[in-house]
Amino acid sequence: MRPALTVFASLMFFALFAPVAPALPAESLDEGMMFGGQWSDVNNTTTDLSNLTDLPAVVEVYTATWCENCVDVEHALDEVQEAGLLEQYHIHRAIGENQDPFGSEAIDARWNAKYGQNAPPAVVFNGSMKKSGSVTDEASLADEFTGLANTDLALGAGSTSFGWTPTSTNSGTVTWNLDIDAVHLENSTLNVTAWVVEASAEFEEGSNGLGTYPHIVLDIVSLGSDLQGSVAIQIPEANDGDDLQVHLIYEIIPVAEEPTEDVSIEDSNDSESVPFLTTFTTITVLLGAAWARSNNVNQTGRRGHRIQ
Repeated sequence: MRPALTVFASLMFFALFAPVAPALPAESLDEGMMFGGQWSDVNNTTTDLSNLTDLPAVVEVYTATWCENCVDVEHALDEVQEAGLLEQYHIHRAIGENQDPFGSEAIDARWNAKYGQNAPPAVVFNGSMKKSGSVTDEASLADEFTGLANTDLALGAGSTSFGWTPTSTNSGTVTWNLDIDAVHLENSTLNVTAWVVEASAEFEEGSNGLGTYPHIVLDIVSLGSDLQGSVAIQIPEANDGDDLQVHLIYEIIPVAEEPTEDVSIEDSNDSESVPFLTTFTTITVLLGAAWARSNNVNQTGRRGHRIQ
């Protein structure tokens, strides 16, 4: 009985005094920004014209079917989405993954290259602010996400039109026209993309207990860099059901500046003086050695003369 009490007391001690994961504030990224979120069911013909100021926040969610903390994050995001402030895009971990059937290695590799490798959950708002983990310093996660979703991208006056026309059960044509102040594109590139999203899919084996997994990103198709255009795309197979969607997303990516070599005159002079110093030092050492040898020979000679 006594050993059992000891074990119980130890467990209670660790439960009370174990360190709590700190709240990680959202960090600003240097990846430019993303906006858009206009969409259509793949089976419907759709046209939409929206002011840039009326667009919801584009929210990428890094998640997995085994991630229990992800459930808290996603429920908080659902609450903010119901208020019309954001559009969710769930990217499931795929590289080295064997428990989650919804991931794509290409899309996972894109996340890692763009936002860095990390364990789920992580949430990126408009490609510019990243929140890792599920702990918050705000009153609730929903409050923190509301603040991030309301962050103004300062796109100014402008509009975006989106069109989707299905041409078969697995293909269709995306059209777009972006009216935006040219100042936003200075020293930057525009990347227009179509995201194929599955509204939800079932996976009862998911160990986080969610069961139904929403907003699954199946494919990201580049449409080019023009402000307007029309591109035919293929639609991948759904995991289950018939609830695929096509979303229009714009990315403005800063052009990376090439590093320049800055070799100062002082460094150059120092480098050029090294051979001279080396030669001078060598001569000094040789002269010193010769003097010491000569002095040693003279002393030896005098000692030999005294012995005789």
